[in-house]
Amino acid sequence: MSIALSEQEIIRRESLQKLRELGINPYPAEAFDVTAWAQDINDNFEAAPDKYKQVVIAGRIMTRRIMGSASFAEIQDSTGRVQIYIKRDDICPGEDKTLYNTVFKKLLDIGDYVGIKGYVFLTQTGEISVHTEELVVLAKSLKPLPVVKREDDGTIHDGFTDPELRYRQRYVDLTVNPGYKNIFINRSKVISAMRDYFNAQGWMEVETPILQAIHGGAAARPFNTHHNTLDMPLFLRIANELYLKRLIVAGFDGVYEFGKMFRNEGMDRTHNPEFTAMEIYVAYKDYIWMMAMVEECLETVAKAVHGIPVVQVGKNEINFAGPYEKLSMYDSILKYTGIDVSAMDEEGLRKVCADLAIEVDASMGKGKLIDEIFSAKVEHNLIQPTYITDYPIEMTPLAKKHRTKDGLVERFELFVNGKEIANAYSELNDPIDQRERLEEQLILAGRGDDEAMAMDDDFLRALEYGMPPTSGLGIGIDRLVMLMTNQSTIQEVLFFPQMRPEKKAKVASADDFINAGIPAGWVPVLNKMGFNTVEELKAGNPNKVFNDLGGMRKKMKLEIAMPAKEEVMRWFE
Repeated sequence: MSIALSEQEIIRRESLQKLRELGINPYPAEAFDVTAWAQDINDNFEAAPDKYKQVVIAGRIMTRRIMGSASFAEIQDSTGRVQIYIKRDDICPGEDKTLYNTVFKKLLDIGDYVGIKGYVFLTQTGEISVHTEELVVLAKSLKPLPVVKREDDGTIHDGFTDPELRYRQRYVDLTVNPGYKNIFINRSKVISAMRDYFNAQGWMEVETPILQAIHGGAAARPFNTHHNTLDMPLFLRIANELYLKRLIVAGFDGVYEFGKMFRNEGMDRTHNPEFTAMEIYVAYKDYIWMMAMVEECLETVAKAVHGIPVVQVGKNEINFAGPYEKLSMYDSILKYTGIDVSAMDEEGLRKVCADLAIEVDASMGKGKLIDEIFSAKVEHNLIQPTYITDYPIEMTPLAKKHRTKDGLVERFELFVNGKEIANAYSELNDPIDQRERLEEQLILAGRGDDEAMAMDDDFLRALEYGMPPTSGLGIGIDRLVMLMTNQSTIQEVLFFPQMRPEKKAKVASADDFINAGIPAGWVPVLNKMGFNTVEELKAGNPNKVFNDLGGMRKKMKLEIAMPAKEEVMRWFE
């Protein structure tokens, strides 16, 4: 398969070959033992210079200033950038100066990985630098990095800012925009803080199946797959709830799991089809206890990331220190619409949706209709952490009936900055009631609701063996990280968000150019100049192309005659 290469890519491949001809492996197998990092050197050298008399660092070359027999460069490692000073006679102490004159000055490029051994010093202008005594090529970069220019005041020009490119090429994004690494560092802190909090309570982290014979534990559309050996359909899990409850049946007091969930649904700034959720189940507890636990846990997480429980999210300051406001589902709708839906049947709810211009369809039952009203009229008002409690029974087939309020279940969802980030129940442990609720879900599925839950007979069998009173909680980790890092889209907090298929650049054949009147000998030259199709050529500047052809002819030492300017002009007709 032919690959269309830019002129820069061609030059880098030529440099790669020249390195090999010099006996230098551009991709060595040997370990390179690093002993120092850029940030540590920059932060601590002046206070303790004796610690840096011999250092070994490695990273990408990001800038270069070649000045005859001595040069400066910046290399970037995982912690930041540090300046290096390279003197020809120091890295080439003998007669052979090839490593400096040819390798460093001519064959290395921005983006190449190098290893440096030397010592740290202050230049005459007071800049911390590593005086290079040994230079090793660690990896040759064949694609040029985007050029991002940074002023001394922090102003950035020509930044790599297109979201489509940034999300698709995260490896480039985090190289040229290293500030974004903090989002993912803080993501790790969020998960670690939650894990430490749960472990301190004595709850056990577990793993449950991702491939499941029955999709259950949530109302969502699954991804379907097929197991060839067993010749059976399987689903990527939409939730891990039912398996975690089986472990409570098995006698564990508390189990939790951070796991990937998969829902074959829409994509927007808060939804990705593959996402991370944490679910936890604790025996002998209820949803009231869970509210207090969530407040303590989220305050702990906020402090782990920011040092305080107050987090800036857009224009809002969100305070994660409890206690949080509590509103029942019905009371929240009444508060923000003035309509009491608590006693309405399905027909009445449909009329309310019509009056409020909320789009619904025939497959939706009473629970879905109430959820649509809530989503449209209430959610966006819930900025500070707010518990919405006591949901209609039709909305929650896995939660226990309310102990004092008929027709409701013991459930809460936590909303922050207008979005739901947590969902919790007093878990339904009555196997007979649970079977009846799942049978009602089958009726909804028969009406066309493709998010209705499936019947899981093994889960019901587990409940029949007895599950103690239990409270369960699910938290959307991606949305929580969005809050903790002040990001407005889920794609910013995922290393590799789901993307549409990449549009491949069209590459024309030589015949396409020849049919357009271009001599065959000039086709590879035009390709090296970046023209992969006749259309791209015709969109170019004829005068510039003519002048560049002369330069390329000389550079490539071509023996073909230079075309007349009038002939080149005809290529663009």
